[in-house]
Amino acid sequence: MILPTLNEAENIVPLIDRLRAAVPGVHEIVVVDDASTDGTADLAAAIGDPRIRVERRASDPGLTKSLAHGARVATGDVLVWMDCDLSMPPEDVPRLLAEVARGADVAVGSRFVPGGRGKGDTGGTPDPQVTVFLSAALNVGLRLLLDRRFRDWTSGFVAIRAEALRSLGLRGDHGDYFIDLIYRALRRGHRVVEIPYVIVPRRRGTSKTASSLPGYVRRGLQYVRLALSLRWAALRGRF
Repeated sequence: MILPTLNEAENIVPLIDRLRAAVPGVHEIVVVDDASTDGTADLAAAIGDPRIRVERRASDPGLTKSLAHGARVATGDVLVWMDCDLSMPPEDVPRLLAEVARGADVAVGSRFVPGGRGKGDTGGTPDPQVTVFLSAALNVGLRLLLDRRFRDWTSGFVAIRAEALRSLGLRGDHGDYFIDLIYRALRRGHRVVEIPYVIVPRRRGTSKTASSLPGYVRRGLQYVRLALSLRWAALRGRF
């Protein structure tokens, strides 16, 4: 289990507690902390479970780099990662692992398959409707540009065989790493499955994703440019 953290002091202990309850036999939990200033890494280390490994990254920040670091030091045959703001239910991790056990190379928690739901209809304090709409519209566009078999191109809730990740690697910056990873996995014939999950709004801490309409638009355009470059690479036989 890889948990990439940046200032998640209010969420990291409840997240780890819920993960240990959901997956009692978890092999290890690698907390990769990106120089948090709120004591996130110290709180994780203070839990005192020998299965928890805290990796502190003091420089060269970035989500993809943190995930890649976690993948390098992890020792399990299956790697799982998720957001650390409790928006992705730890209780759904066993379902991802079960799909890998049944033969999937990659299992993804999806908001856009039957049974899944996005932040706009999950109660609590939802994201603004315009951002919920843009997220759904972006995923429709990515589906049309890349591969219609796959639905949630901006998920980031993943279980993947370590050998598959080693062959694919991680590229990109923030959420674009996921688009790149899934597209290349599909192109190379890896078995990728989606399971539904219900995402919930962040209740504590500060979001690391775009927090304004212009920010969402900029991020969306970045993803579309990536999708176009991936399609161009595929047309040129570079997969």
